[in-house]
Amino acid sequence: MVTAAATFGRSGSHDYILLRASAIVMVLYSLFMAGFFLSTPDVTYQVWSGLFANIWMKVFTMLALSSVLIHGWIGIWQVSTDYVKASGLRAFIQLLFSVGLIAVWLTGLFVLWGV
Repeated sequence: MVTAAATFGRSGSHDYILLRASAIVMVLYSLFMAGFFLSTPDVTYQVWSGLFANIWMKVFTMLALSSVLIHGWIGIWQVSTDYVKASGLRAFIQLLFSVGLIAVWLTGLFVLWGV
């Protein structure tokens, strides 16, 4: 039996809600970015940096990156526990994906906020 120690939420229903909420945030962010690129004829460095100079855009981007982290974390745990039966290999795969997801989130934090 697989324990829930590696899940992001407290239970299966909590993970379900987190997955759906993070998916909604990622779709909204993707639609916003698609709209930005479609409505901006010439995306220059000044336009791009002007967009990300707004605090709401930084917060929205960090919310989207946090959603990617949560969604990926729960997703890789669910997929690996279903399909990878060797516990050592499963732990290694989860470690690789977790480190990658945290690296993406931290990179976004440092780039957006200049920490």
